[in-house]
Amino acid sequence: MSNFKSLNTKKYLKTGKIVTRDTVYWKQLSVPTLVKEFGAIDYVDFNPIEPHYFAVTCSVRVQIYNPITKLVVKNLSRFQETAYGGTFRQDGRLLVAGDEQGFVKLFDPSSKNVLRLFKGHKGPVHRAQFTQDLLRIASFSDDRSVKLWDIATEKAALSFEEHEDYIRAGAINPMSPDTILSGGYDGKIKMYDTRTQQVSYSIDHGSPVESLLFLPTGGIFISAGGTEMRVWDAFAGCRLLTKISQHHKTITSLRLGSNGKRLLSGSLDRHVKIYDVATYQTVHTLDFPNAVLSLGVAPGDQTVVAGMVDGLISIQNMEIDRNKKEKPIGEHRNQRHTTSVEVDHKIRVNTAPKLAKYDNLLRKYEYVKCLDIVMTPHFIRSSPEVTITVMQELIHRKGLHRSLSGRSHEFLSRLISFICRFIGEHRFTRVMIDVATTLLDVYAATFHEFTGELGKDFIRLAGVLRREVKLTYDLLALQGCLELLETVAAGAEDKDELIRFVKDDTDQLKQSAQAKESSILTV
Repeated sequence: MSNFKSLNTKKYLKTGKIVTRDTVYWKQLSVPTLVKEFGAIDYVDFNPIEPHYFAVTCSVRVQIYNPITKLVVKNLSRFQETAYGGTFRQDGRLLVAGDEQGFVKLFDPSSKNVLRLFKGHKGPVHRAQFTQDLLRIASFSDDRSVKLWDIATEKAALSFEEHEDYIRAGAINPMSPDTILSGGYDGKIKMYDTRTQQVSYSIDHGSPVESLLFLPTGGIFISAGGTEMRVWDAFAGCRLLTKISQHHKTITSLRLGSNGKRLLSGSLDRHVKIYDVATYQTVHTLDFPNAVLSLGVAPGDQTVVAGMVDGLISIQNMEIDRNKKEKPIGEHRNQRHTTSVEVDHKIRVNTAPKLAKYDNLLRKYEYVKCLDIVMTPHFIRSSPEVTITVMQELIHRKGLHRSLSGRSHEFLSRLISFICRFIGEHRFTRVMIDVATTLLDVYAATFHEFTGELGKDFIRLAGVLRREVKLTYDLLALQGCLELLETVAAGAEDKDELIRFVKDDTDQLKQSAQAKESSILTV
């Protein structure tokens, strides 16, 4: 007797998320430890030097946390008003922060003393950063100016006033201390060259700029504002390389992770998206309980910290067991070690897999009992794909009509409830339509006999079918509208190209002698 091929029930399983190396890697972050602060968390920055303490700027202080104990080890509170943007120097020895009064303060984190107080801004300073030579500080203020301060003399070496609105973002090229970026709420991004003391480039992000970030090579920088990030090539005249729009609310912060190979963006939509810098594709998403205002990533991704609008700080440590070794495939704990023996060939014994009960009934053509088994509450709740697969097999065998005939009212009510529940599921819709059609065909002549609960169930089925038909027509209408918009947009682009071509051709035309003479006579 030939082996009976069991039903393939996996074809209707839900499509699971694709598990990638990034998914496995970022899933190793520990359960978040939540710490409550007073006021929104404006900025988070990690000390580049071990043990990688991180500074949290909120309210009128900058607090330095131990990432292991999650406790405050230093408290810098020399502020009379709100503090902003506490940032460590590259050697970890100093920290700079701005405040609401327009001051820029330089701290020694070990002694908590203010070493320098830079005065000159007329508005709040939200961001301040050290240059790569460690000798200067760039500050970005709401008074629409960018100043470059000399640490030794405590004086402003340069000042740029090119923006028309608040400046809330800034970045310094990691490969060149003479290249500074600033982003303002006017949507503009300015690139300054401190050697020439001029603006090298001015580009438009299209919305208020919240954050700027250089990649480690210094040739590419990323701007964030609104729901969009834009990638620019600094070496090619700030040419736009691509746009990234994965958030549905304002992006507030940008950070690099995995030694510059991953880009992280935090947003008010309570998500942190992680991108591959090579392709700018999303590789993972972190979820948080509230809108994310600031983000920090420790070197080597040891710790990820997110600051939120309600004063919560989420601290997650990477839990990688480096001593864990994977066992070779096929090696078991109780496996005995035997001496290897050379053999000419191996004989494999193919044992037929044990058939499920519904497969055995299908093999015996007992369709009624087979349908009874898969319509039990166990299958309906936990494995509806098995029930659907059996129904489809009965349709192919032309046995569904026979299986539904002469059924009890209780079974018919259960079947109608099953159809109403799963007919809107895109995986099951086609089979459910065929089952509903067969059910109506079998009992079309006896509808008038159904009263009570069963009659109400058939009326409910009719209502569900009407809603599904209406939804289908609505979706078709929406599809038609979208296709029309795409067609109009494509036509507009073609028209813009034609206008651009005509305009360029007109620009090349020079005024003729006759036209010049006519102009002179007119004057």
